[in-house]
Amino acid sequence: MAKKKAYRKDKKDKALRKPTRKKSGVSQLFHFILLPPVWRLLLFALVVGILAWQWSALTAWARSAADNIWAELGLGLFLLVLAIGVLLGVLFKQGLLPLIFRWNRWLGSVAFGLALWGVLALLDVGGRFGQDIIGFPASDWVGVLRILGLVLVGIILLAPAASFRLMGKFSAWLGKQFHRKPAPVSPVEARPAPSPVTPLSVTPPVPRPTEVKPVSEEVIPAAPPVQTQPTLREVAQEVWKKYGESQTLVTVDGWKLPPIDILDRSPEIEFSEADNLQRARLIEDALSSYGVEAKVVQINAGPTVTQFGVEPGWDRKMKEVKERDRDGTVRVRLEEVSKTRVKVEKITSLSNDLALALAAPTIRMEAPVPGKSIVGIEVPNTISSSVSLRGVIESSAFQKTVAKSKLAIALGKGAGGEAIAADLDKMPHLLIAGATGSGKTVCLNSAICCLLVHNAPCDVRLIMIDPKRVELTQFNSIPHLAVPVIVHTDKALSSLRWLNQEMDKRYQVLATTSARNIDDYNRNRQGTEKLPYLVLVIDELADLMMAGFDEVEHILCRLAQLARATGIHLIVATQRPSVDVVTGLIKANFPTRISFAVTSQVDSRTILDIGGAEKLLGRGDMLYMPTEAAKPKRLQGCYVSDAEIERLVYFWGSQRKEEAAQLKIEEFPPVVTRPREYPPDPLMDAARQLASEHKRISTSFLQRRLRIGYPRAARIMEQLEEEVGEGEE
Repeated sequence: MAKKKAYRKDKKDKALRKPTRKKSGVSQLFHFILLPPVWRLLLFALVVGILAWQWSALTAWARSAADNIWAELGLGLFLLVLAIGVLLGVLFKQGLLPLIFRWNRWLGSVAFGLALWGVLALLDVGGRFGQDIIGFPASDWVGVLRILGLVLVGIILLAPAASFRLMGKFSAWLGKQFHRKPAPVSPVEARPAPSPVTPLSVTPPVPRPTEVKPVSEEVIPAAPPVQTQPTLREVAQEVWKKYGESQTLVTVDGWKLPPIDILDRSPEIEFSEADNLQRARLIEDALSSYGVEAKVVQINAGPTVTQFGVEPGWDRKMKEVKERDRDGTVRVRLEEVSKTRVKVEKITSLSNDLALALAAPTIRMEAPVPGKSIVGIEVPNTISSSVSLRGVIESSAFQKTVAKSKLAIALGKGAGGEAIAADLDKMPHLLIAGATGSGKTVCLNSAICCLLVHNAPCDVRLIMIDPKRVELTQFNSIPHLAVPVIVHTDKALSSLRWLNQEMDKRYQVLATTSARNIDDYNRNRQGTEKLPYLVLVIDELADLMMAGFDEVEHILCRLAQLARATGIHLIVATQRPSVDVVTGLIKANFPTRISFAVTSQVDSRTILDIGGAEKLLGRGDMLYMPTEAAKPKRLQGCYVSDAEIERLVYFWGSQRKEEAAQLKIEEFPPVVTRPREYPPDPLMDAARQLASEHKRISTSFLQRRLRIGYPRAARIMEQLEEEVGEGEE
């Protein structure tokens, strides 16, 4: 600010020292004539002079035309007088510039005036000029068409952009009407209409139509087949014919893995570089207006947000130095005393001001970006693109992960457009949280589809718990399921108990073979001899916690602590990340977490231990916190459609093997814990004697008579009540 003030003062001094040039007389006269009062007075004098000069001719013309003026103009005379008055008023008030720059409006007004004059002519009060407008002596409909044409011309001149836009829409609609194909007509009119077919991504098989003998094959063509709703088996067979009969498919222990073509490829939207550069300039201008020197050095365009890498500048301290030149003039210049880097807090505190300058709903700052000396400002894109599961699977990052592990999962793309994949074996468990509609279930579906694409049932088995009954039940026919999708809470608790016992059995098997983990055990085994990975998927943890809080928390924590070596992994999702659902023990044993958009900062701190998830945009926008990272990474999650899931399910359902390969989950009753046995107290005999001498005793009575503290008296009282209860039984 001091530098700017000195620069303004120096500029003012130069302006004062600069000699002023004296204007010539011609230029002064020209500027005087251009003054509004002067040129209006001159114009008025010119009109009065012309009228005085030609007054005799004008009066003679007026006497001769007074008789015919009504016949020539009719009621249009008033329109003409009104137009002349408006024109003179605009000239005297605003000058000639409105007539020059708004010529289309004046011409549109003239068109509307002529149309109104034509209407007067239709009513026989418009004079000969009005009759010329409507084309007299033509018929009335010709005059109406001319008037409508003038109105249309006036509308186009007054609003050209809206008119051309409307004409474009009308021409597009007209083109669709002409290019629309006629619907085929069935020759059998008495046949009822078939039920609507469920839209699938594959062509449904067509059953054989009822045989109808034609009279002549040359005259009457064969009737087209009538489509009926395909059964699940027919659709599965059609999917297998399209994708499963290829000779290039990978076969694992007799199972064919699905090809990558079974997934859809979505087109990616390319963002304009000029738009990003403009937003970068807005960020620099907004920061400089608040006295923060910074420069955008990196732009990473992602599918949902664009990350602008801002490099902090310098906070400079200046001092004024006065110097006298040879002429004796005192000049002031600024000299830099010291400079320090701009603090990161100065940039992060301006998040709301930057959102206002960029007209964005919300922005998120990553200060600093891990591994880089910049501050990341994540700005939402005006148009967001979806990330397909196939696009991430085909990326090099996922292929490197799947080459090392069978439990590779495609998560999505980062803020810079890079593909992100994770290994469930290294996580080793995943906790997902997010509000309703934020993309939590789609993330579960994409993780399950990744496991189905790259693993056979002999390698990975799934146990799915879906209390909502509508999210995971579509996977019911795949052979990877160890048990059909569990929708009842009591069966879910029983499956958790079975999984706990299965973990202990696997540890015994590993101990007998001297194997440290499941990979060492399966190294030289094939087929049914291998131990498959077990992945437990829970769609709603809050419902299970309400059914049995202590038991569910105990089993989940025990599995999370010990089950990694046995090949058991957990993927748990909840839409209510509160402290009574995501407890401290569960958070400690689930180091890898994903948070979608949540409703408050408290929920964000509950799941991620930091804020930021409340600023997410929803629809797959998430924060991914891996085990080895100190800060979460923003991603746009993969999207897998229902059609892709159906194709995968039909593909695996068409090659179902023998039922002996299925695991048998036994039902375990809930564990009944016995009440804690207290150690014998030396004062129990005295307490029993007091109880026999008095009809009613209490904890405070024992406290007073035995001269002990309240906790000890309460324990003695509980033991006495238990003895009395056992005696009554």
